[in-house]
Amino acid sequence: MLESVDLSLDISKKQYKEEMKQTQLKLLQLQRSIYDNQLGVIIVFEGWDASGKGGVIKRVTNGLDPRGFDVHAIGAPSSNEKRHHYLKRFWNKIPPYGKIAIFDRSWYGRVLVERVENFASVSEWNRAYNEIVQFEHLLAQDRYVVIKVWLHISKEEQLRRFEERQQDPFKRWKITDEDWRNRSKWEMYEEAVEDMFQHTSPPESKWHIVAGENKQYARVKINHIIIQEIENKLIQLPLPL
Repeated sequence: MLESVDLSLDISKKQYKEEMKQTQLKLLQLQRSIYDNQLGVIIVFEGWDASGKGGVIKRVTNGLDPRGFDVHAIGAPSSNEKRHHYLKRFWNKIPPYGKIAIFDRSWYGRVLVERVENFASVSEWNRAYNEIVQFEHLLAQDRYVVIKVWLHISKEEQLRRFEERQQDPFKRWKITDEDWRNRSKWEMYEEAVEDMFQHTSPPESKWHIVAGENKQYARVKINHIIIQEIENKLIQLPLPL
């Protein structure tokens, strides 16, 4: 699936400004509808290191009422979290009805980094595909919309962005030894990502793979995806109790 993504997609600066203004206003309007209809929204961002997840999240939330959303930056589990089922720490972050939760990385770490780095056994990460699908199914069958985005860039573009970050004192903090180590395992991660798409993309919570080489194109595209998915869910919702 990754090979089929057209990474040459872009957008003019004029169109970018116009569409960002329109989509951010629409997202603000939808935020009110989310509250009025008591809909929970879960937005998951996964992607290659330096693919632009942080910039996308900044633009998605730029015009929203900060009281109506939370952003969760997910890192490695704590020692206490490791004593529980891996999904527990994510259940605690599921938003109440009427709010939005944005995940910068997510429970998919189980079948990505934990798989590649051998933090989970083969049986554990294989079992996780079904566990994750069932987890999302419970939410999608309730008053939640689950939106999942993979930001895709080429290995060459990632290298360019890594080097740019190293040379910029304001961005140097973004690049770590772990990023370089992960890059050395690109092919292993690529295989894990393809398996993830194959096993965890039912219609109710499908993956949206977005070309991220042009950051402005990706930001506008993702805003449109979020708007469409929320509108589709609002149409399906029963009347609030």
